Amino acid sequence: MESAKLIAGLMRVVRDVGLAEELAQDALVAALEQWPAQGVPRNPGAWLMTAAKRRAIDQVRHRQMAERKHDAIEYELEQSQASAVPDLDAAMDDDVGDDLLRLMFIACHPVLATEARVALTLRLIGGLTTDEIARAFLAPEPTIAQRIVRAKKTLAAKHVPFELPRGADRDDRLASVLEVLYLVFNEGYSATAGDDWLRPALCEDALRLGRILAELAPKEPEVHGLVALMEIQASRSHARVGPSGEPILLFDQDRARWDRLLIQRGLTALDRAEQLGQSPGPYVLQAAIAACHARAATPADTDWPRIVALYTELARIVPSPVVELNRGVAIGMASGPAAGLAVIDALVADDALQGYHLLPSVRGDLLERLGRRDEARAEFERAAALTKNARERTLLLARARGAR
Repeated sequence: MESAKLIAGLMRVVRDVGLAEELAQDALVAALEQWPAQGVPRNPGAWLMTAAKRRAIDQVRHRQMAERKHDAIEYELEQSQASAVPDLDAAMDDDVGDDLLRLMFIACHPVLATEARVALTLRLIGGLTTDEIARAFLAPEPTIAQRIVRAKKTLAAKHVPFELPRGADRDDRLASVLEVLYLVFNEGYSATAGDDWLRPALCEDALRLGRILAELAPKEPEVHGLVALMEIQASRSHARVGPSGEPILLFDQDRARWDRLLIQRGLTALDRAEQLGQSPGPYVLQAAIAACHARAATPADTDWPRIVALYTELARIVPSPVVELNRGVAIGMASGPAAGLAVIDALVADDALQGYHLLPSVRGDLLERLGRRDEARAEFERAAALTKNARERTLLLARARGAR
């Protein structure tokens, strides 16, 4: 939980993202060694930051880095040690008030390719593993690992300053920042791996940073669109898991458990985006789709023709096989499973979706609705073999048994 904050705070001091990550890891190891015997400190984050800064001084001395860096680190350490814990937090502030946000913009610097920006920020801010990032990108794990390593080296070689970009420079990086937030939120909302269906801390971090962005860029409809999308999606969190942590799909959820406050916040953010009068972008369109679900009291009340139209527009401006997969689901609800299956079958040969478990999962659902139960069972079993999330695998195998 503290890793990203440590990296962000250390990056401001050492000006090297790779070194900052190493120092943060060293501090976490120190905590694992000392806390079992000494107890967890009153403020774990402050303890970790102090330990990391001490390690930074050792690194500076050992590597004979510039004397000015040593003096700067030693001075900040002395100041933080002399201050109360709340003052330490205040000392880390600036006009934005969030080192994590600043680190995100640094990781999305134009010296990096877009794919590298997103991968690096997911690693540093979201704390995602290389495998999780690879699955989010539908890319091989070694490719993602290389992107992250090269991105760190590039930032160090270019001496990228640790500061928040302004004006046109900030606008240029905004699209990558939004993409990062969206992928981090999605990993929290539907974890690609592990034993938990949800990772709420990731959703909360993405939402918090999204709300900050909305205040920083009040005239950017896509920022408000993404915030709206995340607010509405997050409203379902309590209804998405059962008593034992098992997944509950959208149509089976108790909508009385949806968080009405988050829904209202999301609809308000969507309204702010639409009032800016620009053509809707990808996040505004996806927020409008989420709003259709949020406004429906029951699954039967959902405006599926409207959702199909929104997905069609989304596919026009940002064509991708995943968008087309979702459009197929919507068509299957609006026009019947046969119509939806026709769209999905056209995606089976798409290389980008090979190994993507939701393709056979969606196809299995449509086949089951058409009464083709043997085929549906095979698709659910294939989807279960592809997912790396234990909860999702259990759900898919249950659906396969139910299709017999």
